[in-house]
Amino acid sequence: MANSTLRPLTWYRSRITEALQRPAQELGVLPEFALLRPQLDIRVYGSLTSTNQEAWRLIDQGDGAGTVVIAQQQSAGRGQWGRQWSSPAGGLYLSLVLEPDIPSAEATLLTLASAWGIAICFENLGIDLQLKWPNDLVSYNRKVGGILTETRIGTWPHMMAAAPEYSVQYAVVGVGVNWDNPLLNNALSLRQLLPDQAMNRVKNLADLSVIVLRGILQGYYYYQRQGRASFIQAYQQKLLYLGKNVVFNGYPAIVKGVSDSGDLTLELYKNGQKSVQSLKPGEISLGYNG
Repeated sequence: MANSTLRPLTWYRSRITEALQRPAQELGVLPEFALLRPQLDIRVYGSLTSTNQEAWRLIDQGDGAGTVVIAQQQSAGRGQWGRQWSSPAGGLYLSLVLEPDIPSAEATLLTLASAWGIAICFENLGIDLQLKWPNDLVSYNRKVGGILTETRIGTWPHMMAAAPEYSVQYAVVGVGVNWDNPLLNNALSLRQLLPDQAMNRVKNLADLSVIVLRGILQGYYYYQRQGRASFIQAYQQKLLYLGKNVVFNGYPAIVKGVSDSGDLTLELYKNGQKSVQSLKPGEISLGYNG
């Protein structure tokens, strides 16, 4: 069945709309962003091929920033680098449309900011999540959720620029979080991590959806307000492999952090020489070491 013929689930949308009215502190939002009330256009479906794909279809129809697509399950969910994302019923599968107008060189920071903002929300609710660069939410070295950000690049209308300056015109931030869905190896459900004091705040997928949405926006606002350098410092405090030994192209290395453009920085030891290596997403797989 084509996406355009699917009927949104209005009852589920009503639950999410109601949850959005809850006090910001109950959603794990930082005090400095508590008064921000995002304007969201929420669409919830029983099944989609991909929430990101549906979000792009809506953008092409004229929808813009604040559009939210949620599916109870996906038949062709996607992860990073074209990998299949298992999306059976019971998990959260959500996409949010942004119009960030940031330099295209900073596009990776949208994924990092989203992951950080979500993790901070749950930290404020008593759940300690770490971040596996560039896009995974992790606890006890097991995957709790992941993020796939897709962008559409435009040009800045700078008349005085010597060459075209490219910016992110649209971004679709797709998030998957384990809840009541069957789990793959090295996976963990967020529901299993809930402390007693948070159970009344995260009762169902509607509550989880709202916390994730506020988290994405919280991370984006923080990055915009504080700037790249301050944001990266905050992000690295939750970086899973910071200071740890890894292997890159068969050579030992140490994870030193993340650059201002969102690249992973390694200290590489090769043939008795030490050098600094900067890697973009997809150039190294950190994996999960149980």
